[in-house]
Amino acid sequence: MSLAHLFEMLLLAALWGASFLFMRMGAGAFGPVAMGGVRVLGAAAFLLPLLLWRHEGGALLKHWRPILLVGITNSALPFLCYGVAALAITGGLSSVFNATTPLWGALIAWWWLADKPTPHKLAGLAIGFAGVLWLAWDRASFKTDTGGISPGLAVLACLSATAMYGYSGCFTRRYLVGVPAMALACGSQLSASLLLVPLAIWQWPATPPGASAWAAVMALAVLCTGVAYVLYFRLIARIGAPNAMSVTFLIPAFAVLWGWVFLNESVNATMVGACGVILVGTGLVTGLIKPRRKLS
Repeated sequence: MSLAHLFEMLLLAALWGASFLFMRMGAGAFGPVAMGGVRVLGAAAFLLPLLLWRHEGGALLKHWRPILLVGITNSALPFLCYGVAALAITGGLSSVFNATTPLWGALIAWWWLADKPTPHKLAGLAIGFAGVLWLAWDRASFKTDTGGISPGLAVLACLSATAMYGYSGCFTRRYLVGVPAMALACGSQLSASLLLVPLAIWQWPATPPGASAWAAVMALAVLCTGVAYVLYFRLIARIGAPNAMSVTFLIPAFAVLWGWVFLNESVNATMVGACGVILVGTGLVTGLIKPRRKLS
């Protein structure tokens, strides 16, 4: 991996880590539904000219049905879930649960695609989900706070989002192999907009969001969704999917850093320990951590 690729990976991790900060800043003023609608519409507006410039609109039209489903399960519904979570738990904590996406992907692929994991990947699943249970147990309270959402419900929302990400990855692998990346990226945001924008209009906040909330949500749309998609697909094309997926390990660190710097969010020992366990499990599942074989 060259220094340029490493820089792009760090930039991508910083952007995706910042998405949890911006959701925390915008969720209270917009609400999860309106924030999700603005996010996907802004991302679609950013990506559509790039799609047309690359002459990949035909691929989008050809595969619009499966892309429509991916847009719902990989963008619209997960964005709603993380918007709900942002009302009750820190961005750093949400990002740790987000790191379980490869675990869900491996589990769903095993069940749906008959992709039986190797013994060390099975160990990774067990270790990763043990970390999830540890962290979720620490936040198990279902008593609502001032945002109307309990920490326990926020955790369930995060895990629902990551399960949908895992499903979307398996669906894409089965039905959308070979479809140009920009057609997938832009098409998914357009289809997510079809679902969320009408709901956002219906659920638009009675009190107009302030300038800082608007800035946060627009940054979430353009930088953390639009630009991040472009960076991610560039990395996949240049260094391969396994190397690009290693960004998963960096996102929680940036999310915790941005939350601490800008929102004074704290980190406790349980969060750090569980995060480490989850990342070890994720590394085993994705193959980024390979146990040494015993010499015969």
